Amino acid sequence: MLSLAAIRAARDRIADVARVTPVRYSHTFSERTGASVHLKLENVQRTGAFKIRGALNRIATLSDAEQAAGVVTASAGNHAQGVALAATRAGVDATIVMPEHAPISKVKATRGYGARVVLDGVDYAEAQARAHEIEREEGRTYVHAFDDEMVMAGQGTIGLEILEQQPDVETVVVPIGGGGLISGIATAITSQQPDVRIIGVQAEGASSVIDSLEAGEIRSRDSVDTVADGIATRSVGEQPFEIITERVDEVVTVSDEEIALALTLLLERSKTVVEGAGAVALSALLEGRFDYEEGEVIVPALCGGNIDMNVLTTVILRGMIQMGRYLKIRTVLPDRPGALESLIEIIADKGANIYEIHHERTSREVGMSDTSVELELETHGPDHAADLLATLRDAGYTVDVRK
Repeated sequence: MLSLAAIRAARDRIADVARVTPVRYSHTFSERTGASVHLKLENVQRTGAFKIRGALNRIATLSDAEQAAGVVTASAGNHAQGVALAATRAGVDATIVMPEHAPISKVKATRGYGARVVLDGVDYAEAQARAHEIEREEGRTYVHAFDDEMVMAGQGTIGLEILEQQPDVETVVVPIGGGGLISGIATAITSQQPDVRIIGVQAEGASSVIDSLEAGEIRSRDSVDTVADGIATRSVGEQPFEIITERVDEVVTVSDEEIALALTLLLERSKTVVEGAGAVALSALLEGRFDYEEGEVIVPALCGGNIDMNVLTTVILRGMIQMGRYLKIRTVLPDRPGALESLIEIIADKGANIYEIHHERTSREVGMSDTSVELELETHGPDHAADLLATLRDAGYTVDVRK
């Protein structure tokens, strides 16, 4: 099983490339939760995520023959970039299989780091199957994203840093996909300070660890569906599951809407850009998914910042909806001059800002003399949105809130 000695050895191997990322106190999230919140900013790591740590350590421990034959792996994006950069720096040829619908930004970045990219499969599991075919066909070494002791040891260097940077830490919150990250961090921390709690967080649409812990054995999901593509795996790894069972205190889940809210708050209040997987640890804290004491020192690990710009736009919108800052409504107006102006006057008087207006005169849902109007509005928060809706309805408008 993974040891503290292996993690310390990994730190020496990767020190020239991997950054020691900061731990930053957050006034915003401390006030919001009542805890003392310190964010581990792994989103500013080389390649934008923690995966470079494990990839560097694994490739550094390959034999000369394995390096000459090259490596292959499968990844939704962050592991791909880590392996690509680590292999290029070591002079090792790398082939990366990514799902067909992997974020464009991650595909381009992986190619930019020097790897050959093969797009295959609808998700990580199918991409992994193709990568193993290439492993057999070309004699390459497969670099597993999480179920590998040297990879887990590399990820565990984050745990060493957390204890050194925040020695009074009481709880560390870590995202879980396949389990390599939390296995490394939990081993590094609990081997030295066994009283520190380790909380794992999964997306609801990819909760294989929860299912496995309940069953007492590894269970795989038929499919995964989450905005947190970096942790969208159908199953936890065998080695990580053993460590999680022994060293992790609790595993919880968060929804995509809750992930979107945490991501948006990080962007707006902390000026910190993370991807969906990078927001889940903070999301679990904000949503109260686990118990903690007032003032407890908690370190959520923000594991990555590689979010596609199109996805970011969608997630921000979802986050604004969660905060009550965005409202889409539909109503029916008589199709005559001044009707729309009267509606807009009420909205303006209530201090809401109009993003867009859509007129639909040909809808079968309205009468021949009416028009359907859909408005996208910026509001100040849930109370403001509720007040606006009440005012419109009091004025005689039938208003439907659109999702």
